Amino acid sequence: MYRRKQQRNKTMTLAAVVVIAPLAAACGSEKADGGSGSVGADRSVTGVRWSIDSVTVNGTTHKAPDAARVRIDDSGEAVGSTGCNTFSARAAVDGERVRLSDAVFTEKACEKTPIDFEKSLGRTLTAGSLTTDTAGERLTLTTSDGDTVRLSRQPDASLYGTKWTVTSPGQKGRAHLTFDRDAKTVAGRLPCNHVNAEATVSDGHITLGTPSTTRMMCEGSLMDAEKRMLRLFDGRADYRIDHETLMLTSEDGATVRAVANQ
Repeated sequence: MYRRKQQRNKTMTLAAVVVIAPLAAACGSEKADGGSGSVGADRSVTGVRWSIDSVTVNGTTHKAPDAARVRIDDSGEAVGSTGCNTFSARAAVDGERVRLSDAVFTEKACEKTPIDFEKSLGRTLTAGSLTTDTAGERLTLTTSDGDTVRLSRQPDASLYGTKWTVTSPGQKGRAHLTFDRDAKTVAGRLPCNHVNAEATVSDGHITLGTPSTTRMMCEGSLMDAEKRMLRLFDGRADYRIDHETLMLTSEDGATVRAVANQ
């Protein structure tokens, strides 16, 4: 049974969250023609952002907060938010049904996130295997009792103004980059030092100027990752955004992968 403790700012494992991430694993596998149909297990959902729109239990629909969302990355880790609490988990898809293992959920009280929504979401998602059905940009997860969770695909993240958290090379969450359209610059942090440079974007390419960095020294692995990132500068790099994943590839083949900051 889904229960909610009245503790603030405590990280714990909850069954409610254990099932939230599978919806990310199911969502990205829509039919190519956008028609309705069950979601297959053979389509990649890496970097796809999904908004949780509502949950319906026993005929009563609870609208989700605007910030309720979920995403799964390359490593199979799902991350998201109920609109108040954030979570991470591992997702898996078994044919037309979704499940998840090992999840942690930060529990805190938020005035703008109705408790009824979080309770209903938890009870619905922990009711057992969920069937999946897509229609265009929308996904519906349904329990054996007919309760549902509805989601919709979010648009691709914008190159500009987004804090892009670097996942490779280097330690995830340490390095980040932000592109400024008006100033035509990029600024942020490398695995060790802070950096800024000119950045001109055109036709799927970014021309990066000579980087200006701080002069700190860090442990060897961080400095190695920093050197790999610096290969992007002083030249042109291809870039591609897939939902909320950014891939940068320099002319000599160096690559940087980053995800839009939640």
